[in-house]
Amino acid sequence: MEERLQKILSHAGFGSRRACEELILSGRVRVNGQIARIGQKADPQSDRIEVDGQALQTAETLVYIALHKPRGVVSTASDPFGRKTVLDLVDAPGRLYPVGRLDEDSEGLILLTNDGELANRLTHPRYGHEKEYRVLVARRPEPEQLEAWRRGVVLEDGTRAQPAQVQPLDTHGKGQWLRVIMKEGRKRQIRETGALLGLPVVRILRVRIGSLELGALKPRQWRYLSESEVANLRQGAPPERRARRSRKPAPGRGQRAESAVHRPGAAQPTGKSPRQPSRRPPARRSPPAPKKSKP
Repeated sequence: MEERLQKILSHAGFGSRRACEELILSGRVRVNGQIARIGQKADPQSDRIEVDGQALQTAETLVYIALHKPRGVVSTASDPFGRKTVLDLVDAPGRLYPVGRLDEDSEGLILLTNDGELANRLTHPRYGHEKEYRVLVARRPEPEQLEAWRRGVVLEDGTRAQPAQVQPLDTHGKGQWLRVIMKEGRKRQIRETGALLGLPVVRILRVRIGSLELGALKPRQWRYLSESEVANLRQGAPPERRARRSRKPAPGRGQRAESAVHRPGAAQPTGKSPRQPSRRPPARRSPPAPKKSKP
């Protein structure tokens, strides 16, 4: 079956469709020996597709891995300076790419996958996937500073950051932990925002990408995603919103172990429905019988 070339390359793990278009424009892709062009269609079963002279492997198994990136590790597939990368921490076959990059000094959840289509959905701003962080700032913020962060500050490059959800959490010495939820992810945006507001950032821990949560993973630990977790990422809804509109799965189907995803602060289900208040209207009392008058 013929499909657009950039879609075939994306499914084969060469990045988002936009990244695959760049591969085609740069002349690195050939179809049956001819340099490919944008918009060209091909059939991976009958056409020979090459990238940098290497034949495209068809029907690659899609892999999805959640990793807790520690500090001191870069979130790229390779590093020209020889630093340790997130791919050095996992032992999995195939060509994987990190989704949702963190700077070297930050830590937390990163998704590794060869599914270019999903990677594009999770990183492109138009899909509006949330990223949730725990941010430790060096001093306790004033209400005005938090409100400015929520509105979005003008960054050093002249662009205004999109509005974010910012909630103060526990204090930590002279500083304080903040819960920050954003729908964009510019390079070092959280650290730059904190510096501009007079709130130096000490530590950044990402705990969620879309519906995927870090849970109980410790630094350097990783695990494969379940089928339901991948499906939820494709739907694009946050966990709490998705839970309200999804139907309860039939026993034994679509259910994963309770330990697969740990939601900080979430109440554990009891299996009992909460008792609903009665809607029965109050009973009407009969009017008292008239008193008999004495003769």
